Amino acid sequence: MRRPKPQAIRNKLDLTDRSQVRLLRKRLGLSDAELTVIVGRMGNSIPAISKEAAQQRANALPKPADVAPAAVIASATAGEQTTTEVAAAAPSS
Repeated sequence: MRRPKPQAIRNKLDLTDRSQVRLLRKRLGLSDAELTVIVGRMGNSIPAISKEAAQQRANALPKPADVAPAAVIASATAGEQTTTEVAAAAPSS
């Protein structure tokens, strides 16, 4: 007698199913170790795993090193204000 394969819960990760683990790792861009750590911490909920992976990627982004000092930003905004004042005064003639 043929029995159907039991259907898995769609939003839970079954760590014993190699194809499901491989597809999720590929979709999220994680290594085996990273996925194991996330599942150990967050559980086997696929949305929770996806959210944690996205948060790890956001934290790993490098900070921009070429941020202008506050004095340069202030002088740039002061220059923009004078330009808009000149433009506003020109149409009154």
